Amino acid sequence: MTSLLEGARQLVTRGTDIGARIEGLEQAAASARGRLDDDVVDVASTTSARAAGRLRLSAQHTVVAIAGATGSGKSSTFNALTGLELSSTGVRRPTTSWATACVWGSAGAADLLEWLGIPPRHQTMRDSMLDVGKADRDLEGVVLMDLPDHDSTEVSHHLEVDRLVLLADLLVWVLDPQKYADAAIHDRYLAPLRSHAGVMVVVLNHIDTIPADRRQSMVDDVRRLLDLDGLQSVPIYAVSARHDIGIDELRAEIASRVAAKKLTVGRIEADLRAAAEAMDVATGSAAPRELPAARVAELDAAIADAAGVPVVVDAVERSTRHRAGRATTWPVLAPFSRLGPDPLAKLGLDLGDSAAELSGTARATPRAAAVQRARLDAEVRALADDASDGLGAPWVAAVHRASTARLPELGDRLDRDLGAADLGVGRLPGWVAAVRVLQWLLLLAAVAGAVWTGVLAVGGTLTDEADLVAGVPLPVLLLVGGLVLGVLLAVLCRFRVATLARDRAGDADERLRDAVHAAVDELVVTPVATELTAYSQVRTHLTAVLDHPEKTT
Repeated sequence: MTSLLEGARQLVTRGTDIGARIEGLEQAAASARGRLDDDVVDVASTTSARAAGRLRLSAQHTVVAIAGATGSGKSSTFNALTGLELSSTGVRRPTTSWATACVWGSAGAADLLEWLGIPPRHQTMRDSMLDVGKADRDLEGVVLMDLPDHDSTEVSHHLEVDRLVLLADLLVWVLDPQKYADAAIHDRYLAPLRSHAGVMVVVLNHIDTIPADRRQSMVDDVRRLLDLDGLQSVPIYAVSARHDIGIDELRAEIASRVAAKKLTVGRIEADLRAAAEAMDVATGSAAPRELPAARVAELDAAIADAAGVPVVVDAVERSTRHRAGRATTWPVLAPFSRLGPDPLAKLGLDLGDSAAELSGTARATPRAAAVQRARLDAEVRALADDASDGLGAPWVAAVHRASTARLPELGDRLDRDLGAADLGVGRLPGWVAAVRVLQWLLLLAAVAGAVWTGVLAVGGTLTDEADLVAGVPLPVLLLVGGLVLGVLLAVLCRFRVATLARDRAGDADERLRDAVHAAVDELVVTPVATELTAYSQVRTHLTAVLDHPEKTT
């Protein structure tokens, strides 16, 4: 990133934010890695790195590449522009895969030539200070390259052409009147570079071999083909390097573009835009988004239902009623309440610290039924569908992949966490124990009253005034009072037990749903949110690159 910023600083005086756009494409590529097709991401990453590399180098030099097919007169055009016989022509063409470079103004060009990969033996320095020609002064700062033939049978030749076409600031395509419609150049180079029309020039060479009355029609036909390639703004020059026809005009075109000092930036912007547009097509145009909290809550609720949380919560409420009611009922009736099994024990869930004692069996974590697993899968996929709606196909696949990658683990996690949750029903509040003690005291009072009443009745002293309380014999009062108060206390406690059961059920529901939320958040929501965040970052960075108009000539 430091080198990127260094390059950006070199462009400050040109009034462009090219450095920020390079960084934007680089970050978009990083966020899209593993989601979009590797070829698309690799192009974007390579483009941003290449642009940053070019910005680090001489801003005073413009790289102009002359490219063409075998026999197009490319090298003779190169020689005519330089005024020197630097490139062999015709049968004297070398078999080397290296390009030849001629540099006007050598100061600061060494690093640029090294970056271009031009060996020293293929470099010629023309110090314009020693030249008296105006043409040479006009080309000050030009690095003119003669590329190998792009249609050569030597693989190394067209590989070198492909490499240098990506690095040149201005591309001059030389066409032969006999082969200007050849698909090899139109399909492989011209049409794919339609986004680079602002940094291209087309030359129709050997125009001297065409009768004068047919030259314009041939130029018009070349224009038609370029228009079909999407290169409507690319100028065409009809030249003859052999007879020096049109060379001055071509040299002036190159000189004017170099003087404008926009070619390097224009080429970089065209590269950035082309790479960003390819990513834009693959990404899709949907606005950046994130998972709504309400949608996550819906998923939590649905998965809680699929995991049986409502069933367990209902069992907690009924179990609390069962156990607290048994503890607070009239002791005479308590044995009958033991006849039914504890609702939670039936589910095999945790009854708390006293689970084994209260249920009589060890806890067994239940496995989710197949229909529950199917619903869990369906709910997660529905979330992925909602989250990825409108996104490009690669992002839809990425969101679905993220949402379902850990589905088996989610099912096991829910089984484990819900089964291990302490539902708190094994710990009854202190007032329940107090009521239990009071009920037994009332029962003992009733029993004592009954025995006492019997004894006094047998002895005929039941109605003695000494044993009367408000006109009622004390033994009878103990008997009736113990029975009435015990039953009344049991009835009153039923309302309090109902409230306790609802509170315990609410607490259990909160604990279980918290466990569901934690598992769903970690294994589903966070992975999906990560993909949506990456999408938003890519979308934002691409917008920053594409929203800037190209500053080409």
